[in-house]
Amino acid sequence: MTALQSTGFLPIGDGELEYRFTGPSPAEAPTLVLLHEGLGSAALWGELPQRLAAATGAGVFTYSRAGYGGSSPVTLPRPLDYMQREAIEVLPRVLDAIGFRRGLLIGHSDGASIAAIYAGSVQDHRVRGIALIAPHFIVEDVSIASIARIKQDYEGTELRVKLARWHRDVDNAFYGWNGAWLDPAFRAWDISDVLAYIRVPVAVIQGAQDQYGTLRQVEIAQEECYCPVDVSVIPGAAHAPHREAAEVTLSTLADFANRLLRLHGEGAVRAA
Repeated sequence: MTALQSTGFLPIGDGELEYRFTGPSPAEAPTLVLLHEGLGSAALWGELPQRLAAATGAGVFTYSRAGYGGSSPVTLPRPLDYMQREAIEVLPRVLDAIGFRRGLLIGHSDGASIAAIYAGSVQDHRVRGIALIAPHFIVEDVSIASIARIKQDYEGTELRVKLARWHRDVDNAFYGWNGAWLDPAFRAWDISDVLAYIRVPVAVIQGAQDQYGTLRQVEIAQEECYCPVDVSVIPGAAHAPHREAAEVTLSTLADFANRLLRLHGEGAVRAA
């Protein structure tokens, strides 16, 4: 097990993944693992990790996937099943490296899809629930239209400069994500089948004005999951409710985590 500091790097495969950790260690309390969006990083979660730790008493671990933040870059183009690979090949190694014993996965956008794939594909009894913020289970027309527009912004406005604050290799981060989603073959991407295999409670948080996905994504979770699904549609929020409606999103996540980890006793940490 890697001894966790507040910030650091995990050696995973041939590279290193930057991470941030706040709150009690996995040996002392449950851990909430945050999985970022397609243009996110560990730092882009802002104050949410600290506020979640305070509201739940859990440790909160965030990391930048390869190609993002300060982590090692990836070879482009990304494979079109990059989210499946992250969930099945990388995430288990990350959880083992930090000494994860009990807790939840909380994902946003791509990170939410990765969390769903993991919960439906990997038998890991340490994960007691998943919270999905603006998840994608299928590719919608609105998703492709918005991703095409952001490519124009990246190449024609100050967006590249703004994103470069958060990523060591901003082109690697942007084109790795954008290139995969805009590949015509990606239209066939569909992970809805994994939802039927999830065996833990699920919370779905969706902004009512999400520019990257419609409420069809929520409906798919309700239709395909056999496990309990809590749905929160937040008025006025778009694709990033944790930034656009921070208080409501924090309360929703903390209530879900506390109900599972405290009220239902799912947060009991077993000895290693």
